[in-house]
Amino acid sequence: MESECRIPVACCRPRALALHALFWGLVSLRVFGAALLSEEKTSAGRPLVDPCWVWEEFVVTAECAHCSAFQAKSWAACGQTGYIERVNCTKSNKDEYKSCRSTVMEEHLFWKFEAAMLGLSVLFALVVVARQRSLDRLASEKVRRQIESI
Repeated sequence: MESECRIPVACCRPRALALHALFWGLVSLRVFGAALLSEEKTSAGRPLVDPCWVWEEFVVTAECAHCSAFQAKSWAACGQTGYIERVNCTKSNKDEYKSCRSTVMEEHLFWKFEAAMLGLSVLFALVVVARQRSLDRLASEKVRRQIESI
């Protein structure tokens, strides 16, 4: 009798389906949770009037630097990334602070991501090796039983 499932048999088992549902549930929770957190951060520290650098040209007068503990708590621009730069708007000649992304921070995040991917690669390689050994053991036992039955 042929199975109703059109995908490989291993994916039709309830345990595999539950693991898939759990995995994709966690992935979607992570993605939507991150989106909600970033939305809350941007709406909480939003000023009533847009800063001048949003609607006019500006010149960076102080490069991107890490915020101090006091600045991180009191300045809205520090709350987003933890780094700020001072900009001078050309038309209004105002000095304002703008959130920025530091190259040091980006490099640190990149290497954290690379380390996580390396760790996951090693973990899944070990899982594949263990699974292959288990399947080889089952196949050898099956062959042994067939030979013994002759």
